Formats: sequence, structure tokens, C-alpha cells
Amino acid sequence: MNAPPKAEARPELTIRRTFDAPRSLLFRMWTDGEHLKRWCCPTGFTIPFSEGDIRPGGTFRTCMRSPQGEDNWLGGTYTEIVPDEKIVFTHAWQDEAGNSEHETVVTITLADTDDGKTRLTLHQAFFLSEASRDGHLGGWNETLNQLERYLEQ
Repeated sequence: MNAPPKAEARPELTIRRTFDAPRSLLFRMWTDGEHLKRWCCPTGFTIPFSEGDIRPGGTFRTCMRSPQGEDNWLGGTYTEIVPDEKIVFTHAWQDEAGNSEHETVVTITLADTDDGKTRLTLHQAFFLSEASRDGHLGGWNETLNQLERYLEQ
């Protein structure tokens, strides 16, 4: 049986984006379920099911449906929430029954910029492979593009 790679050898990702919106609004986009359903998925995907208890120790479960009709379930637990500054949660792909094999930790931080915008940093660790990290990198970038479009409405 092969042991999983040591944590320090596992890939992780960091994405930084600047949004023309106040931190309080971006925080609300990440913590209000009605907003999350409208933007928190890659381009072309929909969210037919989402439930969550957005507080430290609270859990969430979401189904993202691909343009081809494939359901992708994910879930996790919120571990830290600092209003208008930071959200930390676990993230795991699941089967329809809610079983998962590997969990990563996602940290969202929000900071003011000198020009009145908000700098969002998304960090996710640790992945079992570079391919998994790269897939999430693409998915998160598309998702953040969706957030930007949603904020412009």
C-alpha cells in the first residue's frame, strides 16, 4: 500500500484578485446562501442544490451541475469566520450520499487596497496531485470570474 505524500510535498494554490467592491459586500457574497447559489460555480454550471450553516463548526453541501448535466457534489465545514476579513472551510468532493475521500482547506482573505477596492486572496491546500491542483485552479478562476460578473449586475 502506498502512503500518501507528505503534506509539505503536496501541491497547493493561491489566487489573488482585486474587486471594485467593499470588503463587506464581498464577505456577504461568500456568506449569504442566496448569493452563493447565483455565482459560486464555474462558467456554464448551475447549482440545483445548496445548503449550509455558515458559522464556525457549521457544514455545507452543494451540487454543481455541469453543462452536460453531470452532478458534482461537494461539502465541508466552516472552521473560522472573521466578518469582512476571513473565511476558512474544508472542501471535499463527495458522492451523492455525502461520502468523501480527500479534504482540502480553503482560506479566503479580504483586504482593502489603497484605491478603495478589495483584494481577495484564495488559498487551498493540500492536493494529492498537481493535476488536481490545476483542475481546481481553473475552476476557481472561472468561479471568481462569475463573482465579478455577478457584482456588476
